Amino acid sequence: MTEQKMQYLPVQNTSFTSFKLNGFSDLEEWRPILSVPYLLMFLLSTVSNSFLIFLIISQRALHSPMFVLIGLMAFVDLCWPIVFVPNMLLNLLFNWNGISLVGCLIQMFCIHYVGTFQSTLLLWMSLDRFFAICRPLYYHKCMQMSSFLKFIIVPVIRNIILVTTMVSLAGKLHYCLRNEIDHCFCEHMALVQLACGDISINNLVGLLTAFLVPTADFVFIAVSYVIIFASVMKSRQSHSKAVNTCVTHIIVITGSLVFALMAFLSYRIRNNFSPNSRIFISTMYILFSSCFNPIIYGLRTKELREHLLKFIKYLPK
Repeated sequence: MTEQKMQYLPVQNTSFTSFKLNGFSDLEEWRPILSVPYLLMFLLSTVSNSFLIFLIISQRALHSPMFVLIGLMAFVDLCWPIVFVPNMLLNLLFNWNGISLVGCLIQMFCIHYVGTFQSTLLLWMSLDRFFAICRPLYYHKCMQMSSFLKFIIVPVIRNIILVTTMVSLAGKLHYCLRNEIDHCFCEHMALVQLACGDISINNLVGLLTAFLVPTADFVFIAVSYVIIFASVMKSRQSHSKAVNTCVTHIIVITGSLVFALMAFLSYRIRNNFSPNSRIFISTMYILFSSCFNPIIYGLRTKELREHLLKFIKYLPK
């Protein structure tokens, strides 16, 4: 028993301070080819979201609460891939896969916080449609910028507290099992599972964060849209324009939720996902929404589509 303790203690007290991101490492010579679709998606995300932000800022007619929220969503979708895609491309192309523990924790915080902020924005988009359709007399009072900032501060603080707690607990662990992360970025469970010792609290905080942020937001979003569609069916007035916007939001929410649940559950329940499949799902959770949200909003939102056509029309030939 004494010998076992003597053998265990040096390992327990030794903690890695740098790691290797070994995502898709078993693909070997195919890794540079894999970088091509990721680079194209990154460029599509950067160009489309930047243009959407520019369009909303430059067109005064789009300075209403709904389009401000879409602009904020585009800003989130612009920033999210920047946190990990450039580093991932360098890894795939040149095998530059090193990252320090501090850098890993910073990347983890940015990825998870931006994800929670996206969830909060989707909630506010649903509330915007709720007041526009079900409580039109209170719309300008409740959705003006001062009211918006006053009410959004609570979920923003919630997100900061939960994500900071999750990352701080991960930073206190001793990583003595190995220093190779089977991922392309520092996802919470991908790092935590390398720690020696009990990680049940870390897993619990991760589950609590998932329950109190995206799950809770999704419940409120679902309730608001049920009320919206019930109100539209009962009303004799046409709300086709507002309902069309709701359908756009539902498409975006569904796509984000499917990939988020698959990425989250792949680490917590038994499944037949290979490491490559798990990494692909996690990266698509971010890149899918970042690439296609601006396209979906641009094509399905009438005002954005009209201003886009006007902008193209007046471009110098």
